[in-house]
Formats: sequence, C-alpha cells, structure tokens
Amino acid sequence: MRIVPVIDIKGGIVVHARRGQRAEYAPLNSPLVEGCDPVAVARVLCGVCRTRTLYVADLDALAGEPADESTLRALCAIAEPWVDAGATTTERAAALHRAGVARYVVGTESIGPGTEITQPVVLSVDLRDGRLISRDPALAGREPDAAVPLARALKVRELLVIDLARVGSRSGPPLEAVAELARAVSIYAGGGVRDDSDLRALEAAGAAGALVATALHEGRITP
Repeated sequence: MRIVPVIDIKGGIVVHARRGQRAEYAPLNSPLVEGCDPVAVARVLCGVCRTRTLYVADLDALAGEPADESTLRALCAIAEPWVDAGATTTERAAALHRAGVARYVVGTESIGPGTEITQPVVLSVDLRDGRLISRDPALAGREPDAAVPLARALKVRELLVIDLARVGSRSGPPLEAVAELARAVSIYAGGGVRDDSDLRALEAAGAAGALVATALHEGRITP
C-alpha cells in the first residue's frame, strides 16, 4: 500500500482536519514537528513516509478564495504535491500552474452543473457519511459509484475517495466506497485511516494507496 501524507492549509498554516467541519479546524499540534508551518510539516511527513508525493487541500481556495500560491510554490520546492484548490476554471488552474503544481485534484464538492474541466486532473470523490458531496444535483447525495461516468469522461488515472465525516475521527476508512469504485480506476482512499489493519483492509478492498494525516502524527502508522 502506498501511503500519501496529507496537509490541510487554512490561513497560511496547517490545520488539524476533523469530520469535515472546516470552520472548527484548529492549528496543527503534532509531536512530529514544532509549529504548523506548511513547509516544515510537509518535510517531516514526507520524510516519515519516505515519499515526495503529498496531498494538499487549500481550504480557503475550496471556499472560493484565491489559491495560496506562495505556500503552494514553497511546497512544490520540496515535494510533488497533489493539490485540491477547486481548480474548476481556467483562471484557477492557471494559478496552480504558476505555483508549479503538476497534479491538480478536483473534488466532486467543487463541481457544479456545466462545469468544464479541460486539464488532466486527479478526481476526488468527496463523500459525507457515504454519500456524494457536489454542487451538481445530478451527483449530490448519490452513492459513490455515481461518480464513475464523470471519472471516465475526465479520463482520470487516479481516483481519490475521501469521506469528510471520517477525517480525523479514528472511525475507519470508507471501505465500501473503495470496493465499489476500485473496479473502475486506481483508488486512493482517505478519511478515518487508523492503523496498519486499516491499510490491509483498504488493500483487500482494491485500493492502491491511502491518504493519511492524523494516524501519522499520532504514531499509529509508521511506514
């Protein structure tokens, strides 16, 4: 199983994500690193996981604000980040390109009716309690496999499955959604991954890798 460390950025710092309640996210407090500077946290997590791949959620951009280009540029200097910053328009995609981002993540939560995505992306199937989150009523509230036609239309190579209700909750990963979607494309799953037994369960369900944050900071997964 490939482990991809995760950082969530809000207001220029790394915050601790819990159950998708973004207004309540507090600055990261981790025994692995002092402070919550994105570059310092990214360097430590990539070192722990022996990887240069990093998943980055720019929470302010996902809420409609401009992408944090300066922070993303600094992260691109030390890692090869997959960045979710709501790049559903040419202008937003250009901002990530200026920062040096090579892999854009676009989540179903950012996709509305008529959204046209022209650049290659990693599609994130965003869930809450197992149901799709989307601005598109054709997707919102449906089962995860309703996103398969979208994945095929975008010709994605990797699909992320993230259940926001499980993030930082120690409740276990979204195994059922992974099993449903793994038949269509390579899957990386996030939200609730607790320990090595969850990694084995995800692998058995067909996942190629896992997005992990809390379990790394708490030492429950040591790659």
